[in-house]
Amino acid sequence: MEQLLTSEMPGIEQYRSYDRFLTAADCIIFGFDGQSLKALFIKRAFEPEIGKWSLMGGFVNRDESVDEAAARVLNQLTGLDDIYMEQIGCFGEVDRDPGGRVISIAYFALINIAHYSEAMMKEHNAKWFSIDKIPNLIFDHKKMVMMARERLQHKVANHPVGFELLPEKFTLRQLQNLYEAIYGSELDKRNFTRKILSLEILSKLDEKEKESSRKGSFYFVFDEKKYKKLEAEGVKFI
Repeated sequence: MEQLLTSEMPGIEQYRSYDRFLTAADCIIFGFDGQSLKALFIKRAFEPEIGKWSLMGGFVNRDESVDEAAARVLNQLTGLDDIYMEQIGCFGEVDRDPGGRVISIAYFALINIAHYSEAMMKEHNAKWFSIDKIPNLIFDHKKMVMMARERLQHKVANHPVGFELLPEKFTLRQLQNLYEAIYGSELDKRNFTRKILSLEILSKLDEKEKESSRKGSFYFVFDEKKYKKLEAEGVKFI
């Protein structure tokens, strides 16, 4: 018979009569190398499924919130603070983890791929994979990754969070490459440029990027104040 909380059970005893579960925070970390949207995975260092590719995750400690646990996991893997992250859902199938009854709260995070050092990659046996060529992952981690990509696609359509994946200065071509990588399809250059510039969140620099062409393309940076306003309020971005 299913147990229900009732007024007949005295105080704290209502809590003690129920099963205890482990709660984990799993993180899907996205990066962009200029051409491809990538996700960061690690080789699992313990059983079950030792040696297989996995998301970075950890159990939630008694004295921290789930958000705090996710931020801790991200810092441990990347060495970075103030990473953009967003919760995408709860995964609680009874048999999802053969090691025990574990309920996982999944997050996606966005980082500048250039800020993730080779030393950190070696320490955690981590590797970047193109989002379209991810390896076999343990448990339900592939499902988490696919949900995270879908959530990212919805997010960047209305909020300019994609800039978290770019270097401080970038060309319009690099920006368009990012959105094409996120959506997995080509965008019309003229329409994309017109829409982006109409938002007035970019500042044009005098400096040009000349590796891609002899003429070169001007670099842009985003206007911090206007960017934060759009990030908070949302706008039809793409």
